[in-house]
Amino acid sequence: MDERDERLAVVVDKPRAEAVIDELERAGVYDPDRSVREYDEGSVSLPVTAVPEAVDYREVVRQVGEPRLRDLADHLRERGWTDAEIESAPSSWAVLGTVVLVDTGDAPRPEELGEALLALHGAADTVLARGPITGAHREPDVTVLAGEGDTETVHREHGTTYAMDLAEVMFSPGNKAERARMGEEVDEGERVVDMFAGIGYFTLPMARAGAEVTAIERNPASFEFLLENVRRNGVTDRVHPYRADCRDVLEQVDPATDVRADRIVMGYFEASEPRSEDGRSPSDASHEYLDSALGALEPGGVVHMHEATPEGLVPDRPVGRLRDAAAERGRSVDVIETRRVKGYSEGVAHVVVDARVD
Repeated sequence: MDERDERLAVVVDKPRAEAVIDELERAGVYDPDRSVREYDEGSVSLPVTAVPEAVDYREVVRQVGEPRLRDLADHLRERGWTDAEIESAPSSWAVLGTVVLVDTGDAPRPEELGEALLALHGAADTVLARGPITGAHREPDVTVLAGEGDTETVHREHGTTYAMDLAEVMFSPGNKAERARMGEEVDEGERVVDMFAGIGYFTLPMARAGAEVTAIERNPASFEFLLENVRRNGVTDRVHPYRADCRDVLEQVDPATDVRADRIVMGYFEASEPRSEDGRSPSDASHEYLDSALGALEPGGVVHMHEATPEGLVPDRPVGRLRDAAAERGRSVDVIETRRVKGYSEGVAHVVVDARVD
């Protein structure tokens, strides 16, 4: 069989492409050196090195024609970009379902960049430029660069399905490993409070692992997707959603009968900010988030506190804030681990502190 004959591919419906690629990678038969290609209306061909045995697909075909342009630089060069212009192009981006999300930075001609990313990722139909996340509801700012312009998508990772509208809700691709880790941390039947649940970033992996999760989210758009995602992932019996400010929910707790937690997830960066001298902070007195969390956490329970911390203050600042808040309640803190999840901005790290509070 010659090289052309070895270019096997499996045909799947386009909305399933991302999930099937994950399955093919786990099976060790996905071929990253060739392109995902349009096959017919609504379907794509996914390159494989061998016919998969335990993956659901429509048919096996052979890809013919020119070999894949290997990377973004090749696609941009084909569009006439100079080496200097290619140097300014982004080195990373995220594929979320059928949407490519990218920070264009200083790259010239963003629309051409978008077209090149569509050519690179055949299963995608829209490229969005990512702007800042702003406001109390953590709202995204995105611009359509290329493709159909559909900002709604369904993304699958580590077996969890997330439906979202990237023009309305935030989704951080760099937190992928942390989302998966939280599903591994919990025990079946464990009581968890996810104080800033969003569309279910941490709630869904934990619930799929068997935890009982109280999921609190005040952004109405995120909350609607949270409800949808709970249904999509088959965990309606283990997730108890509230559309509210998490402080309002937790401060109404009756220690004898109401929400008590073996574990609390605080995925909002400003949740550890201290009060200013007048008792309020610029971030809506967000020290109260930490105070509310500890008020609902059982003795010996675990808190996962996320913070955006200057590199020079890792891990002392987040750990110190947690210890101070616990001391105010006469409680002690045993730090289990501190981790850098990813870079947040220049000189600032996204850090999470895992600690047991007695």
